[in-house]
Formats: sequence, C-alpha cells, structure tokens
Amino acid sequence: MPECETMELIMESRSENEEFARVVAAVFASRLDPTLEELDDIKTAVSEAVTNAVIHGYRGQEGKIYLSATAWEKERLFSVTVRDEGVGIRDVEQAMEPMFTTCPEDGRSGMGFSFMEAFMDRVEVVSAPGKGTSVTMKKKIGR
Repeated sequence: MPECETMELIMESRSENEEFARVVAAVFASRLDPTLEELDDIKTAVSEAVTNAVIHGYRGQEGKIYLSATAWEKERLFSVTVRDEGVGIRDVEQAMEPMFTTCPEDGRSGMGFSFMEAFMDRVEVVSAPGKGTSVTMKKKIGR
C-alpha cells in the first residue's frame, strides 16, 4: 500500500444515501485493519455528517454531498470529509453545542456534532452562510 490512499464519492442529498456513505467509508477504512468498534465509530460519525448535510445543509432540497477519505498507513490515521453546498451554518460554535438544532419541529435532538466528536478523535467544521459546510473527521486506528 502506498503511504497514503484517497477516495472521493459524489452522491445525491437523499437520506437513502446515508447508509451507502457509511458503508463506503468503512470499507475504505478497512485497509488500515481497524477493530469492529473502530469501524462502527467511523460509520456512526459519517452517518451523522451525511444526515446533517441532507437535513440541515439542503433542507430537503436537491443537492450533492461530497465524501472524501484518506488513509495513512504509516500513521494509521483515517480522515473523512463530508461536504455540501447547501445553506451553510451562521454560527459553527453554536451549532456544535449539544442539543442545539435548527429543526426542533422535526424532532431533531441536536446531537449530531456531539456524536461525531464522541466517535472520532478530531472534528473540524468549516462553513459559511450560502456557501455550504465541510466536516472533516479524523481517527487514529489501533491505538
């Protein structure tokens, strides 16, 4: 395996693609020989990020979700980015607070970013209103 490998996927912003994205990310991460628990962590985090893009990024409208991942063999590091070109986030710090949601009427818990942070080692969110959101998550495999 080269020192690092990358993968990119573009999909429609439909909730059905959440499962597809989580499986693709897990299969790609498997080249680092993670434990089942590490794979589950990655799948959960990707699931939350894609769901956020569908529900909050595009608000149910059509759009594209971009998934990219990198696996560094030597460092045993997995990085995954979920990006949308939706409405963006006005206040990222507030959006990352547990229980904060822009869709309380839909029964949303506001725990998406909290779950991502709990299951991954690092979560970075870059967003601008009207420009979309990019969520990059990293996890060290095999501590």
